[in-house]
Amino acid sequence: MAIKKQYLKSKPVCKVTFTVPAEEAKKVAVVGDFNNWKANKASSLTKQKNGNFKGTLELPKEGTFEFKYIIDGNYVNEPEADRFQWNDFAGGENAVLEL
Repeated sequence: MAIKKQYLKSKPVCKVTFTVPAEEAKKVAVVGDFNNWKANKASSLTKQKNGNFKGTLELPKEGTFEFKYIIDGNYVNEPEADRFQWNDFAGGENAVLEL
């Protein structure tokens, strides 16, 4: 799994590209407090020919966001996240993205 951040000079946003190797998966989405933890068309990652799922979101600069991937209905953390934070509601740790 990987996260790539691209800060835009023209807008106060960061383009964040999420890449998830999940060759056997049918659906992968990224959800977090930036989209009310809802898997929808905008949060769905697209399957690539190499078996990875990939997608880019524009998120506000200077923000901190908790997130997870949903891989075929299972919540999975990003091992390369900036850090991890306990979430009482989820009863576990969430990956954290710091922009």
